[in-house]
Amino acid sequence: MKISSGLALFLTFFLFACQPTTPLTVLIIDDGMPVALQTEERVPAAILTQAGITLQPNDRVLSSGLSVAPDQPIETDPIVLQIRRAVNVTIVSPDGQKQVQTSAFTIGEALQEAGIQLRSSDKVDPPANTPISSLLTINYHPSVPLTIATDGKTTQIRSSARTVGEALAEAGIPLNGLDYSLPAEKEPLPPDGQIKVVRVSESVILAQKPIPFESELIASAEVPLDQTQILDPGSSGLSVQRIRIRYEDGVEVSRVTENETVVRPPEKRVLAYGTKIEIKTATVDGVQIEYWRAVQMYATSYSPCNSGVANCGSTTASGKQLKKGMVGLRLNWYLAMQGQPVYIPGYGRATVEDVCGGCVGKPWIDLGYSDADYVGWSSWVTVYFLTPVPTNILYILE
Repeated sequence: MKISSGLALFLTFFLFACQPTTPLTVLIIDDGMPVALQTEERVPAAILTQAGITLQPNDRVLSSGLSVAPDQPIETDPIVLQIRRAVNVTIVSPDGQKQVQTSAFTIGEALQEAGIQLRSSDKVDPPANTPISSLLTINYHPSVPLTIATDGKTTQIRSSARTVGEALAEAGIPLNGLDYSLPAEKEPLPPDGQIKVVRVSESVILAQKPIPFESELIASAEVPLDQTQILDPGSSGLSVQRIRIRYEDGVEVSRVTENETVVRPPEKRVLAYGTKIEIKTATVDGVQIEYWRAVQMYATSYSPCNSGVANCGSTTASGKQLKKGMVGLRLNWYLAMQGQPVYIPGYGRATVEDVCGGCVGKPWIDLGYSDADYVGWSSWVTVYFLTPVPTNILYILE
């Protein structure tokens, strides 16, 4: 009797379906302890329940070394489940300290689970590839963006360095010699992320410097009065200076003289002022005079009410009533020449009787008048100092 092919296929499926199901042998490794279980379940959570194993919220289930969802069936055979229990770790960062439970394999994975996105420039201690263990403390210092300005250009980096110097070393921009940074290399990273490196160089030069000579003035009876004679011209000296020049980013910022050596000392100039008195005669304005000194002086004039003072003062410094024939000189000249006779062309004979407060800056004589005969003066004249020669002579008119 022949059987159709469709009927044969149906009978084959029926016989197979009626065969009893063979239970699976599942190997469970919990905290390193193996447990074997015969089960028809393929969902990890159900398998663990049958084995009397309880999962905590942060525990992890692995199958063949890969994490699997506890509520999803495993389709491959054999089934080997590994329970990775969560442990407590402490994360210390600039934001503070916190404790987390993790079943991660490494520190880097644990930080990611804690919401920390690691960058290669971040600093993690122990390193990110260190296996997780219970009661571990993780020190995490995130990197920050930095802009480093140096040598006319800028460099952008991220760094978790503790100091500016460490960040510069990481960036391959070391401080050499006298170089410095802003902020300083031992300072913490600046909040604004801006670092400037100043390149410093120095050079030393030798420079010549003239040394001025001094002048000495001595009296000489061989030189006529009111004349000077050079006895020794003197000469400048010479020194050599060692100068250190500092440059910052190629610009000179300072010069410091470190030492100075005199290679040729200066020689003093010696001048002689004359004390030789010569009595001379002259005819001035048709008048024969005898004099011992003649000085070019600027002449002005004044009277009681033309003197620049209030109330028309008429009393001279010598106590006399001002009139023509009395002249004023600057204070030190007056003190040395009070009462001395002089002759002024166009004015006539006079004696020194008053102080001229404004007669400074040049040889100056103020010609006195009464208000009735006042004549204005403003010109250079030759003032003749008449004989007799006084005992005390002001040899140098300053």
